[in-house]
Amino acid sequence: MAITPGIEGTYTVAVGELDTAEVVGSGDVPVLATPRVVAWMEIAAVEALRPLLDESATTVGTEVSIEHLAASPVGTVVQCRAVVTAVEGRTVTFDVSANQEDVVLARGVHRRVVVDRARFLERAGA
Repeated sequence: MAITPGIEGTYTVAVGELDTAEVVGSGDVPVLATPRVVAWMEIAAVEALRPLLDESATTVGTEVSIEHLAASPVGTVVQCRAVVTAVEGRTVTFDVSANQEDVVLARGVHRRVVVDRARFLERAGA
């Protein structure tokens, strides 16, 4: 199946103690850390593409730009969504969002590139 605009992935998770800015080190308050919400948005993007890739391929994140709009305390259930908006060669662009029910917690754009897994790992020295 080809990667086309409109394909989407989701990831739902409850904010835990280890997800806070205090623990992650991105701040000193016990609310959802921006780096953690970015990681969760990336997971949603990976999930969108996973069923479309053969076993030799994977995707790597190359760009993230988000606005973190609202604080989320420990226990909040966050639903992350990534929707493919463009495909240019091996580069896939997503609109990403993180919501608590109807409240938008964060939104932005994320890009990933489809790569050959073995070749990528070889070049990375991994």
